[in-house]
Amino acid sequence: MNQFKNILYITETSADQASAVARTISLAENNQANLTVMDVIPHVADEYLNDTISSHIQAMESMVEPFRHNLKIPIEFKVQMGPAFIEIIRAVLLNSHDLVIKTVEEVDFLKRLFGSNDMHLLRKCPCPVWLMKPMEKSNYKCIMAAVDFDPLKTIDVEQDLNEKILELASSLAISDFAALHLVHAWEGFPEKTLRARGVSTAEEINAHIANEQMLHQNGLDRLGQTLRDRIDTDTYKYLSPTFHLTRGPAQRRIAEMAVELQADLVVMGTVARTGISGFIIGNTAEAILNQLSCSVLAIKPPGFISPVTLAE
Repeated sequence: MNQFKNILYITETSADQASAVARTISLAENNQANLTVMDVIPHVADEYLNDTISSHIQAMESMVEPFRHNLKIPIEFKVQMGPAFIEIIRAVLLNSHDLVIKTVEEVDFLKRLFGSNDMHLLRKCPCPVWLMKPMEKSNYKCIMAAVDFDPLKTIDVEQDLNEKILELASSLAISDFAALHLVHAWEGFPEKTLRARGVSTAEEINAHIANEQMLHQNGLDRLGQTLRDRIDTDTYKYLSPTFHLTRGPAQRRIAEMAVELQADLVVMGTVARTGISGFIIGNTAEAILNQLSCSVLAIKPPGFISPVTLAE
């Protein structure tokens, strides 16, 4: 997997992150990428600043010490002060990081109510965000790529986002020797209206449903062909992705499919079709993410602009 060249790992003291650190270092080495490990702390008084920064850097160095005996890349350590998600996103903007990795934080009720740092990153970070579970696996067995599209419209940004999802998911599946599953959830939205109005026969409604399903299946098949075109035939045959067209609300079916497939990682976009030009995560994507219990690699569409800026 040679997708990332400037990785930012964020320490998360509320969780066991040893396996996430190991996975991050392995990813950086395989990509020959720059790796920065960063801790974000609250502001401290000037007289304690140097000692505080020094102690946090020592803690980060100790965290990677078990991997130093055969480390193939240099690691830079940084400490920033301020609101965590803001400082993380500013580091991404300032240093052109192309991936943020962190272990999911322990979220209490107030954080869930007002928004955890993890959710802020998913909403506002311009580069992909990989949230890993504590005790992360060194290799995944099952990777699920969740794609979304309107079969009646061609939206370039939407297509580019789906292609990026496929690119990253397939690359990871190949490097981990994992099974790859492409999942698309669809709904026949006009069906409820047709039944409520009572002006269509059962045969007409069934024909409408069958046509909707065919359109979505064709769209999923086209994405599969896109993936086939991007990698050589032998690699595609080796990968042998499985396609799942599942009917129902995406915010429910995507999370259910992740459980059914026992997915170790879900790769998905975090801006819904109706919110591509906006600054915040799509409602559907947020509902899905709140239900997932596996690791997540979340991707923004091309052209996404973070509401966080470098200016104070």
